[in-house]
Amino acid sequence: MVSWQGPRAGHCICHVTISGDGCGKIALWRAVAAGFVRRAGAMGRRQRNRQRQQQQQQQRRERGGGGDGQGREQGWEGGYPEIVKENALFERYYRELRIVPEGEWEPFMAALREPLPATLRITGYKSHAKEILHCLKNKYFKELQDLVVDGQKIEVPQTLKWYPEELAWHTNLSRKILRKSPQLEKFHQFLVSETECGNISRQEAVSMIPPLLLNVNPHHKILDMCAAPGSKTAQLIEMLHADMNVPFPEGFVIANDVDNKRCYLLVHQAKRLNSPCIMVVNHDASSIPTLQIDNNGRKEVLFYDRILCDVPCSGDGTMRKNIDVWKKWTTQNSLQLHGLQLRIATRGVEQLAEGGRMVYSTCSLNPVENEAVIASLLEKSEGALELADVSSELPGLKWMPGITQWKVMLKDGQWFEAWKDVPSNRQTQIRPTMFPIKDEEKLKVMNLERCIRILPHHQNTGGFFVAVLIKKSPMPWNKPAAEDGSVEIIKEPPDAEDEDTKETQHLLNAESEQSKKDGVCGPPPCKKMKLFGFKEDPFVFLSEDDPLFPPIEKFYALDPSFPKMNLLTRTQEGKKRQLYMVSKELRNVLLNNSERMKVINTGIKVWSRNSDGEQFGCAFRLAQEGIYTLYPFINARIINVCIEDVKVLLTQENPFLSKFSSETHKRVKDLAMGSIVLKYEPDPSKPDTLQCPIVLCGWHGKTSLRAFVPKNERLHYLRMMGVEVFKAKRKEENFEILSSQAISFPYMPSIYFPHSLFSIRFLWESGIIMFHPYWCT
Repeated sequence: MVSWQGPRAGHCICHVTISGDGCGKIALWRAVAAGFVRRAGAMGRRQRNRQRQQQQQQQRRERGGGGDGQGREQGWEGGYPEIVKENALFERYYRELRIVPEGEWEPFMAALREPLPATLRITGYKSHAKEILHCLKNKYFKELQDLVVDGQKIEVPQTLKWYPEELAWHTNLSRKILRKSPQLEKFHQFLVSETECGNISRQEAVSMIPPLLLNVNPHHKILDMCAAPGSKTAQLIEMLHADMNVPFPEGFVIANDVDNKRCYLLVHQAKRLNSPCIMVVNHDASSIPTLQIDNNGRKEVLFYDRILCDVPCSGDGTMRKNIDVWKKWTTQNSLQLHGLQLRIATRGVEQLAEGGRMVYSTCSLNPVENEAVIASLLEKSEGALELADVSSELPGLKWMPGITQWKVMLKDGQWFEAWKDVPSNRQTQIRPTMFPIKDEEKLKVMNLERCIRILPHHQNTGGFFVAVLIKKSPMPWNKPAAEDGSVEIIKEPPDAEDEDTKETQHLLNAESEQSKKDGVCGPPPCKKMKLFGFKEDPFVFLSEDDPLFPPIEKFYALDPSFPKMNLLTRTQEGKKRQLYMVSKELRNVLLNNSERMKVINTGIKVWSRNSDGEQFGCAFRLAQEGIYTLYPFINARIINVCIEDVKVLLTQENPFLSKFSSETHKRVKDLAMGSIVLKYEPDPSKPDTLQCPIVLCGWHGKTSLRAFVPKNERLHYLRMMGVEVFKAKRKEENFEILSSQAISFPYMPSIYFPHSLFSIRFLWESGIIMFHPYWCT
């Protein structure tokens, strides 16, 4: 027997019993002992490193504060000076523009100086959304009542009144308090775990508004032009899957971002929702390519029913969470971004279908980035676009109407009321489209007051701007071809300068032809596609006669309606290790635009190669990511399990068949070994039990049954079943909590010895060695 004790008093002692005899037993004994010695030595080194770091931090604090604590007054931990939340130019600019109602300036500035409250949104389309809401209300929110952290009373989270079905909540907890406070550790772990599963999204409140105003239906084709980091994209995917019983909605989301690295953050966000209807691409939004689709053998231009145009902006509405904006803010930021915002919005309306809806949004309060862009776009559309009145679509949301008059200011404080007042040496910084429309009739038709301005002090949010545009006819520089439905681009777009700009027409004529094309009227210049970042593996669809599919079809008894042509892999040569699935519409887009766009990721994994499965008739096992998409087509290898069986599957790594109910044991015995589906159906006669269905991927071994479910998803299901899964940071607390709940985790060695050798765990799982943990006193 080998004994090992942690380097600190109170750590778990673990005895190991080794089965076997002779030389083999001695060799195993030595190997296990050597592993524990290395583990103990490693823990000792880490302990010494932690003590050394703590001593160094203490010395730095003493040096920085002169030993009397003055260093901490200069900044947190005496390291960095605190950012002063003052900006005279900011206050002067917005006071002059009067974007805040009279008498509300002081509350407005006070709200900007306060930390932004934490907000969360429950994924609404999933069947267990109601269970999560019930868990939040009756457990975690109740634990926050009368809680005081660092002298601040924690308010119980309140629902966002304007968000449907109570699926969005906010609290006065800041991110820092939520992460650092020991009293909130349990709630924080819940949020992190559920966010990783895709059941909850931590998203700023105002960021939830644009997708809601898009009014998405499951059949809509959607383009998100500037999608990263992906919180709004996730919201759009949820709306596509409003009916979870439909595995393949007719619509899809194409999420684009110009930054290659941020595209992978976008992929991570989208993957949480396990949808076959999302594709991530990497392009400059101002020149995103026009895509084609095949319609019964004819090539047609792809127009989108809904477009989200959340453009890059100066971000002065995010001062509550990005405090660097206080010291970096100038009007120059808006002047530099105006042209890019206008080009992106113009490219968006060009790709919008007639009758479609585009939402333009920024997290800025500056009219140069907001109303100026919308006004210019409306003027040059010549009636093809109109601002929608959405005042009644989000009842409970407090907002201010868009403004119709504003001035432009340089960073040196110089003001200009019209383009004609701008001197020639400033006309590279200031453009005509930045100024308001002077023609009263044109201004009245535009209805700029239909724009939505969100001010921070009205509902304790960030600052935001939203405008909803509806396309009534093709843009004036696009003319539809009557026969094939394609769109021909007019090389010279019509000039739509307003009256003030006619006075300076000689200046505009002096610009190059390329500068004209960069304006609002014309289409984006044709550019050769440049590829940046990583080179992605190809997307290869399975051919109709691919020999890989018949064994899978037979093994799982797939329904004849299964869309096998939608299966793809990322390998052109060699063994195919993963099989992914996309919707029929995305397959159409991929096959007809491989040379036009750079695809970062698409599809959902449904099968993974398992070498052990070949001897059972199928080399591919089911993947949990795609089980809810795949399940409606599977007619074999399905085992219905009870709630107690689900708990055993989720709390034990590889349980023996004897641990399951007799009904489950009998069903499993009748099945051949290999990949299986484990299905739990709720019992309406037992309202106290879990009332949402669960589908798990499993593996039937010779004497055991296991579930292939990621860790956070396991924790999610256990929470929904009322099992406490809180894991304290200190191992002592963790042990006590798990012991009090009487949950058996056979993978405990990986919890108590997180860096233990894989070989030790393998020997333990094989039954050669046994661990006997107990608490030392």
